[in-house]
Amino acid sequence: MKWFETALVVLTLLTGVIWLLDRLVLARRRARKAGLLEPKEPVLVDYSRAFFPVLFVVLILRSFVAEPFRIPSSSMMPTLLIGDFILVNKFSYGIRLPITNRKVIDIGEPARGDVVVFRPPHQPDQDWIKRVIGLPGDTVEFRDNQISVNGVPFAYQREGTYEGVGRGREMTGASLYTEQMPDRAHEILHIDQAAPFHLGEGTWTVPQGHYFVMGDNRDRSDDGRFWGTLPESQLRGKAFLIWMNVDSSAPGWVDWGRIGQGIR
Repeated sequence: MKWFETALVVLTLLTGVIWLLDRLVLARRRARKAGLLEPKEPVLVDYSRAFFPVLFVVLILRSFVAEPFRIPSSSMMPTLLIGDFILVNKFSYGIRLPITNRKVIDIGEPARGDVVVFRPPHQPDQDWIKRVIGLPGDTVEFRDNQISVNGVPFAYQREGTYEGVGRGREMTGASLYTEQMPDRAHEILHIDQAAPFHLGEGTWTVPQGHYFVMGDNRDRSDDGRFWGTLPESQLRGKAFLIWMNVDSSAPGWVDWGRIGQGIR
């Protein structure tokens, strides 16, 4: 939602300039003209003075602390469901300027397994979410629904058959696996059906300053297998919390059990 970020910055600057200009110049002029009478404050100034502090606080929190996002697709199931509202830590990977996303303070870098929000190179106006698989310098291979990094395959344990709810019902019947990375584990989905070929198979070498990302729903994810590596400059932050889940196709609409869950 780059348009929202742009609008927030423009409105904050506009109301701030109006409020400051009135405080330093225009208010004094009105007072001199009014004489003994109480000067009347213009409506635009009144609204600017009221909204600027609110817009400023929202801009600071959203740009540098935490930003809310909504999950619109099934690409990160079963970790994230359609209708999940999540919070993204905006300073995990450095302080970045709004709109331009330029990093001005370097704090940290993504670790393998992090769930990250980013703007893909081919869709720079959209915010996507995937999991980091390959780090700079890695060689990532995806064959027969299994990942190897630098020649070392991840371990897989089948946990059963997945049963989806709401808009995620289409994934009912898929196989649920635990994918074991070197230092963390998470769940993924595969559709175990006979096919003449596996989509997205290949080998990728991750350049310096780039990352290789994939969705946890391996057969329903448009990720690095199809458009390549992700430049570090496109990162937005690290997803860390589900604060709400609303799916009008699910019984009761709200899944109260997901509220407050951490994202691993």
